[in-house]
Amino acid sequence: MAGPGSAGEPRLRALLRAVLAQAGAAGAAGSVRLAGGLTLGGLFPVHARGAAGRACGPLKKEQGVHRLEAMLYALDRVNADPELLPGVRLGARLLDTCSRDTYALEQALSFVQALIRRRGDGDEGAVRCPGGVPPLRSAPPERVVAVVGASASSVSIMVANVLRLFAIPQISYASTAPELSDSTRYDFFSRVVPPDSYQAQAMVDIVRALGWNYVSTLASEGNYGESGVEAFVQISREAGGVCIAQSIKIPREPKPGEFNKVIKRLMETPNARGIIIFANEDDIRRVLEAARQANLTGHFLWVGSDSWGAKTSPILNLEDVAVGAITILPKRASIDGFDQYFMTRSLENNRRNIWFAEFWEENFNCKLTSSGTQSDDSTRKCTGEERIGRDSTYEQEGKVQFVIDAVYAIAHALHSMHQALCPGLTGLCPAMETTDGRVLLQYIRAVRFNGSAGTPVMFNENGDAPGRYDIFQYQAANGSAGSGGYQAVGQWAETLRLDVEALLWSGELREVPRSQCSLPCGPGERKKMVKGVPCCWHCEPCDGYRFQVDEFTCEACPGDMRPTRNHTGCRPTPVVRLTWSSPWAAPPLLLAVLGSVATTTVVATFVRHNNTPIVRASGRELSYVLLTGIFLIYAITFLMVAEPGAAVCAARRLFLGLGTTLSYSALLTKTNRIYRIFEQGKRSVTPPPFISPTSQLAITFSLTSVQVVGVMAWLGAQPPHSVIDYEEQRTVDPEQARGVLKCDMSDLSLIGCLGYSLLLMVTCTVYAIKARGVPETFNEAKPIGFTMYTTCIIWLAFVPIFFGTAQSAEKIYIQTTTLTVSLSLSASVSLGMLYVPKTYVILFHPEQNVQKRKRSLKATSTVAAPPKGEDTEAPK
Repeated sequence: MAGPGSAGEPRLRALLRAVLAQAGAAGAAGSVRLAGGLTLGGLFPVHARGAAGRACGPLKKEQGVHRLEAMLYALDRVNADPELLPGVRLGARLLDTCSRDTYALEQALSFVQALIRRRGDGDEGAVRCPGGVPPLRSAPPERVVAVVGASASSVSIMVANVLRLFAIPQISYASTAPELSDSTRYDFFSRVVPPDSYQAQAMVDIVRALGWNYVSTLASEGNYGESGVEAFVQISREAGGVCIAQSIKIPREPKPGEFNKVIKRLMETPNARGIIIFANEDDIRRVLEAARQANLTGHFLWVGSDSWGAKTSPILNLEDVAVGAITILPKRASIDGFDQYFMTRSLENNRRNIWFAEFWEENFNCKLTSSGTQSDDSTRKCTGEERIGRDSTYEQEGKVQFVIDAVYAIAHALHSMHQALCPGLTGLCPAMETTDGRVLLQYIRAVRFNGSAGTPVMFNENGDAPGRYDIFQYQAANGSAGSGGYQAVGQWAETLRLDVEALLWSGELREVPRSQCSLPCGPGERKKMVKGVPCCWHCEPCDGYRFQVDEFTCEACPGDMRPTRNHTGCRPTPVVRLTWSSPWAAPPLLLAVLGSVATTTVVATFVRHNNTPIVRASGRELSYVLLTGIFLIYAITFLMVAEPGAAVCAARRLFLGLGTTLSYSALLTKTNRIYRIFEQGKRSVTPPPFISPTSQLAITFSLTSVQVVGVMAWLGAQPPHSVIDYEEQRTVDPEQARGVLKCDMSDLSLIGCLGYSLLLMVTCTVYAIKARGVPETFNEAKPIGFTMYTTCIIWLAFVPIFFGTAQSAEKIYIQTTTLTVSLSLSASVSLGMLYVPKTYVILFHPEQNVQKRKRSLKATSTVAAPPKGEDTEAPK
């Protein structure tokens, strides 16, 4: 838009003068005039928008007449105040906008008539009536120094574009569109109501306070609705946490069925129950009607702007649909002085308001006679004695306070300007007679006073008033809780104060209904966002060993920890081991104790009867070695159950294979000796070498030393220590997970300890098979064979059980029990097959423990005699 001093200004003024020629008569007839030294303009929606080509429609009693009378009331008070503008009387010219922006523009052109004529005196001949006749001269119009109005934002925008060309300040009492805050385009515009950007911020705060994050918006086409929704969307996007499901615009001229389509579109996102409405009264009402027709009463949660406010007209006969609606209204108060003024207005004392007679008929539902014509029979004739508030209902319109404040803001600005330009003078001085609108604007922006409601009136650099709102909720009547209707539930002044406990929703519920795309995720669940919709998500559990870090992330617990039951954190994994009191330890310990006692008994018996034939025939030296190995095999069970530590782990490495190595080395030496003696006897009478007891011991210890040297090297290369293995019992269910305290021996290293012993066992078994044909004289050959066969079976059964339970949650128990039981059983087989029968004879049949006469059979003569101190045949 070009500025006042731009090159396009003369052309525009020429156009305006042409329009004035057409609108001048209508403007003069349709206005309220008050004489004064300084004239203020006023724009009010006295009538609604006309239909069928008519400019104006029915009278608007509250929004039109109440507001217009509020300006007249304010002017009366200013002119009666000796301290405010002393000696200066404010006049007025008040016009009807008919709630239409184009009509309002035509009316507002009359405000600039004086300026156009004054500035265009040099080119008066430019305006001609039809036929080339110059226009008639009329009395010069009064000069308007400032304008109060308009009401609708669209009207204010249209008027502001004209008034800024002539530097006429404008103060609106109801226009809240954020667009009007643009001081580069509407630099002469101010308002005593806060802009919708504040209102939108308050509505965003309300939505967030209610815990809603998924709402739809509904706007009437035009500056007010569209800019309000735009501000709400922008603020909600910047604040975060609120998503817009749908933004629906109601056309300026809706077609039949349009509002049913609106409801259907809103139901496309049924979880978005919260509906933000920036719409005019008619659209609000028709939306509620469509919701009722769709049988959706109670589904939508309305949040209405100040166009809804605390008015009854949008919800009349639709109260059930509106229950629970939260509305917002600029903070206001009822002005008692205006009530007294307005309720005393009558046809006699209010002739200055040219629309008051029409208001009288509408308000009292009667008809005044005009030009001697009587009213029709269907309407009562007005008597003129009716009284407002007595013969009709009366409630002060919500914007009355702001109209009064707008008038006083101009008055205070003119007062400050008068003091500066006319110091010490009463009345207008020459400097004030030609009021400069730019200078007046500076004084307007600088005013600060307490308004009619006692709240401060001021403007920021954009001409906006501070945001102060009252928050209401429409509640159903409830006998136990009091009356229904609009109930104040909070306030907003830069920050929100909302009494959530005072809210009452449809169905008399106190709990705030949900308006969320997705329900909150439970403990231990993360949000998996839906692409492109930041307020919609799927809840994904943090399963397994993962825990919830934040609302979007799951992470695995450290190796030594497991998640809590609700997967919101981690806790230490319990550490277990095979304890003495464990049921798994009972069988091995029982076998070990019994075996140790039995072995000790056999050793004690052999020592006591060391020189008896049975002991001598069994090979005393190797028997003691073998019995020592058997005892060590039993003893290893106690080491396997003991709590792992450096000493215990070292002992396990050493003794786990030592006992079996000693045992099988001794058995292998015995079997090999018998086999060699038998084979040598087949070929020669010369005994084979290395069959003496000393040689036998040397061979046994040589075989055993391989195991000892290997273990010592292992201990030196990798010192033993205990570890906690958290992977061994890391079950699918974290609740069953356990850390296992054990020695640093893997399954393979454990088998490696026994590997050499198993090799000796297999070799011994081979020799036992080869010596199965030895004559009965060598009475230990067959028991050794049975011992080795049984031992092989035990260990063949051990291997699949041991490795087959590697993935079991009870691995530590099963494998330890299997190992110790297998060892004890193999030791018990050796003990039972080789020594229990001998011990039985020694203890219970001593008469058999004597030397038997040697046989003189030829077969025996071919066999080499046993070494000294060794018998080949036990007593029968």
